[in-house]
Amino acid sequence: MTCSILVGGAWGDEGKGKCITYLCDNDKPDIIARAGVGPNAGHSVEIHGEKYGLRLTPSGFVHTGARMLIGAGVLVDPEVFMHEMDYLNKYNVRDRTFVDYRCAIIENKHKEQDQASDYLKNKIGSTGTGCGPANSDRVMRTIKLAEQYEELEDYLTNVPQEVNDALDDDKEVFIEGSQGFGLSLYYGTYPYVTSKDTTASTFAADVGVGPTRIDEVIAVFKSYITRVGEGPFATEITQEKAEEMGIEEYGTVTGRRRRVGLFDMELARESCMINGATQIALTCVDKLFPNCGNVTDYSKLPGEVKKFIEEIEGETGVPVTIISTGPDLEDTIDLRDELL
Repeated sequence: MTCSILVGGAWGDEGKGKCITYLCDNDKPDIIARAGVGPNAGHSVEIHGEKYGLRLTPSGFVHTGARMLIGAGVLVDPEVFMHEMDYLNKYNVRDRTFVDYRCAIIENKHKEQDQASDYLKNKIGSTGTGCGPANSDRVMRTIKLAEQYEELEDYLTNVPQEVNDALDDDKEVFIEGSQGFGLSLYYGTYPYVTSKDTTASTFAADVGVGPTRIDEVIAVFKSYITRVGEGPFATEITQEKAEEMGIEEYGTVTGRRRRVGLFDMELARESCMINGATQIALTCVDKLFPNCGNVTDYSKLPGEVKKFIEEIEGETGVPVTIISTGPDLEDTIDLRDELL
């Protein structure tokens, strides 16, 4: 069995939710562990026509046989967590979702500080969810942990112990990262970044897994790039051009209109290198190339799409194993058996 990490290749919004849902529904991992920053990440999931917007719960919830864990490196907003336990009740998430007792807790004061900061809100483009101030308090060692929060008492666990025990028992573990490589506090477009590192190495640490136990790192790239908030964007196009191309978007958490640009090969190369990517999942191919919508057979993709995919593989040295041609799970080309 394997331990896999999924990481965003750019500035978030790459379609990780769809990829995670597909992989977990298809591969049936025993544990799905959430890594990353916290509820400032919005993951959109569409299952058989039903759409869900998530901020903390692992996007692989559709696989009801998995135990879902939130690693110690993830900030938890109890209000968001409890809302999603009700929101996803159809999938019995309440009985199989657990939080590491060392997770730091976002309180109202953190959200108020985030939203009151003109610098964070207007200069950096913060989502206002309190993650930056909460991570600041964690660094200063003043923040409350999940084990101190009574409302979470029934949801506490030791995530590293569970994950490593599962690997010792030859079980399948899937680690979901949030945000994207370009938002890394260390490697992103500083200061227009999030409040911690967002690479595969940190995602492993978030859930307490050592680097020698990771088998696959799947980097997710959208066929074009978007970002929310300020910061450098080498391949950005005008909103008018984005509308003309049919690729305008809005954020899951903020509802803000996203900036849009063309695929950035240089960013993709650096992202794959630093994340140690072993596979690439390419999403929204149908939006950039409408003539390939809902195609599930690689041989039936138009030549221009195949050429685009081959160029990405040539530039990064990483195989494109998952190709998303639509929003639903069925709209997926899976080449892992052929390429790995």
